[in-house]
Amino acid sequence: MDEDSFKAALGRWASGITVVTAQGPDGPVGLTASAFSSLSLHPPLVLVCIGRASYHHEHLTEAPAFGVHILEASQEELSNTFAFKRDDRFAGLDVQEGPLDAPLLPGALARLACERHEVLEGGDHSILIGRVLQAEVSDGEPLAWWHGGYRRLAPG
Repeated sequence: MDEDSFKAALGRWASGITVVTAQGPDGPVGLTASAFSSLSLHPPLVLVCIGRASYHHEHLTEAPAFGVHILEASQEELSNTFAFKRDDRFAGLDVQEGPLDAPLLPGALARLACERHEVLEGGDHSILIGRVLQAEVSDGEPLAWWHGGYRRLAPG
């Protein structure tokens, strides 16, 4: 399997955009992730895939808790802030403390505060599984990623 064909095929899968946050040793850390999914209703589990090469890989996978923020259509800038290496990704954000000190960001379409349940190896990624302790939702449309760019849902 050549890498370019694999990437091209996966680029045809539309996905939502999340920002995953955790408390690191020097304060909150986070990154943008599109590899996110529900896993189980009983118990309530979700998973997010974190690249091993990510600067915050260990902080996210070793923290006792983490937040998953399902981004709203207007949050492209927030997605970009957490997608690229920047000195202070949290500057100017009203970060709230969730269960087990999980940092929670404002304005998301949904916020999930999760307790680390398990971390599995998955190729060049780690699969971070969290037990959802708290879920909050708001009205709006999701920010999506498809074929290498941000997308919005067409009105139904």
